[in-house]
Amino acid sequence: MTDAAPAPGGPAAGAGDGLLPAGEDTQPARPGADAAPLRLRLLQTDPVLGDVDGNLWRLDAEVRRARDRDLVIAPELATHGYHLSEVPDAAPLDPQDRRLQALGSHGPAVVTGFAEAFRHHTFNSAALLDGEDPRIQRKMYLPNYRGWEERKHFRPGGRLHCFDLLDTRMAILICNDAWQPAVPWLAVHGGAEVLVVPANSAVSEVGVPTSRAWEALLLHAAVVLQAYVVFVNRSGQENNRDFWGGSRVYHPSGEVMAALGTEPGYLDVDLDLAELRLLRRRWPLLQESRADVVARQAAALAAEEY
Repeated sequence: MTDAAPAPGGPAAGAGDGLLPAGEDTQPARPGADAAPLRLRLLQTDPVLGDVDGNLWRLDAEVRRARDRDLVIAPELATHGYHLSEVPDAAPLDPQDRRLQALGSHGPAVVTGFAEAFRHHTFNSAALLDGEDPRIQRKMYLPNYRGWEERKHFRPGGRLHCFDLLDTRMAILICNDAWQPAVPWLAVHGGAEVLVVPANSAVSEVGVPTSRAWEALLLHAAVVLQAYVVFVNRSGQENNRDFWGGSRVYHPSGEVMAALGTEPGYLDVDLDLAELRLLRRRWPLLQESRADVVARQAAALAAEEY
């Protein structure tokens, strides 16, 4: 893998059900103004479909090369590839699998997408690995239209988690989850300062080119929710689909801090958490969530649907 230069104008620098954060997820990160920068490495990989051992081996090698980073982030389903219906022998992983857990043993914490085995179910999940018990986010919104058939192969998750890591709080929005406006809103009002978005986005259209739609929704989340947004897409080809890469980090100002192109590679970016907290104090856009209003309206909508 190769490093990437900053984009012009920007400096490089457990599982469950119910949508709102709960349990240990309810305490926001410390708002210290003197927080150290969070040092990220984005891995834009090209996993081999069904080669779980090989993909894990390659991820492990990349994490070992990132020992000076705080957090390494790989794409959605980085351990398995996307079109799992083509490789039925590629077994999902238990979160306690030693090969998966080993990724978090080299120094930096790691976020990686994987197919998760749970009893007789399979989830499209992301694991936060930092030497402790894996912390898991399951994809909640599974696309099931045109050529996307995730609902046939995965069970949807039912809870959004916020995770404390070092001196910040983060949430993981797996690909299509980031397209649902309520999800990043819930994450940020649950205390998240960093939104991590692992994706498997291929060249396509949804009325506009998918890459353009991603730009709009990631920019909106960064500015309106005053958060760092870290988008990590895969690259390469699989099952006659071209994955366009474009991994990047958005500053809360809307600036793209740094970005990759279409090829496999890695990108190092440092997030200034003290700057973010100062912005949120100066411009308190998040001061009043009115979660009571949102909850009532959501309950009324659910009653109408069912």
